[in-house]
Amino acid sequence: MWAYSLLRLLSPLAVLSSPLLTGCMAQHIRADKVAGAASNQIAPVQGSQGFLRGVNIGGWLILENWLDPDMASDAPDEFTLSQNVPDAASKLQTHWQTYFTEADVQKLGAAGINAIRIPIGFWAYDNSGTPYIKGADAYLEKAIGWARNAGMKVWVDLHGAPGSQNGWEHSGHAGAVEWQKDGNIDRTIAVLKTMATKYGGQQFADTVVGLELVNEPISSGGNNIDTTKQFAEDAYKAVTAAAANQNLMVIMHDAFVGPGSWSGFPAKLNSNGRFGIDTHLYQVFSSDDQSLNQAQHIQKACGWASGLANSNSVMPTFVGEWSGATVICVNPDGSTSPSCSTAGCQCVSDSMDKWGDKLIEVVRKYVEAELDVFEQNTSGYFFWSFKGPGSWGFLGGIERGIIPNPVTSRTYPNQCGSSKRSPEAPSLAGGRRAKRGQLGKFL
Repeated sequence: MWAYSLLRLLSPLAVLSSPLLTGCMAQHIRADKVAGAASNQIAPVQGSQGFLRGVNIGGWLILENWLDPDMASDAPDEFTLSQNVPDAASKLQTHWQTYFTEADVQKLGAAGINAIRIPIGFWAYDNSGTPYIKGADAYLEKAIGWARNAGMKVWVDLHGAPGSQNGWEHSGHAGAVEWQKDGNIDRTIAVLKTMATKYGGQQFADTVVGLELVNEPISSGGNNIDTTKQFAEDAYKAVTAAAANQNLMVIMHDAFVGPGSWSGFPAKLNSNGRFGIDTHLYQVFSSDDQSLNQAQHIQKACGWASGLANSNSVMPTFVGEWSGATVICVNPDGSTSPSCSTAGCQCVSDSMDKWGDKLIEVVRKYVEAELDVFEQNTSGYFFWSFKGPGSWGFLGGIERGIIPNPVTSRTYPNQCGSSKRSPEAPSLAGGRRAKRGQLGKFL
């Protein structure tokens, strides 16, 4: 297992260039939680599907090397692993058996999580003409059973599509974007029909509440947004026809153009609440975000409220991915900046088990502000991911006190006021997770 660089005084931006960053895993050491975490409970919010307080099971059924360094030395992505590593099938079986277990589901439930979003690749259902190794769907079915035992819901996410919808590692194959070529969209819809028939069957109706058509298709390069929207329309019709469970929600990622660009879809599809939109909100990848202090990060998170609320008034709107990660350091006086220039300063790039109370506090404040916005303005949210380095790991974040336990509790309530922002609040389109898997996760 790779370790973090512990260069305390390095700027987080400099740390990003380290080859250690993309493969490291945090040492999640249990510590006292932030005082008062059980106070200021938020009343539950219920929508037509029930409000989803969720966590992603990233890096499990589709490899992401930065999440599992034990796999990182073998290949840059699952396609290459399956093609070039002689014992790839054995390695994948061991990974599937051990990386995520029922014990993790129980820990998530104990923290107030009521849903899990599980990414999976198309090759679990159709690997013809590819080197991909089948078998992940059996573990997805196990996870559905674990969730049922815990009283939790499951959202199945087609995270990797034929031809790669974004060219990133987490699509299964890094490189060219060929999803909209050579019949790959038709193949995607055929896979979705298979998934809808299975997970939309009545045997799973008590647990599986959603099927996501495709994760994060880009809207540039090899993809055209009009083609993506036509795919979403055709796939929605195919999935709803194949699913016996007529309450199964069909979700589409916003393709990085913002939920508002999809506002006409519910009426077009006559979806009656079954079509939902997924947007992913991060403040770590753009140069603008990397220049902010933590108070500015919180202000920006508060500014997401009106766009989310407007979208949620038209169709169920979910933040399918978010995290506690920002590029931030805290000075001894409690002030924050993107880099360190003062003796005693500490950055999120330090190993998480070394974080002091001040750093834990500023990350906790940001996480709670995000949660407040999502609780008040969406139909649900899913933290990325259940485990991961630094403020990308939910379970480690619970242990270190940067995430409230339960998630509805608050130590720093009402940071955004009502969380209902003015119409001039910033757009939700673009600039969110476009570089995850290329730069690795910021801590």
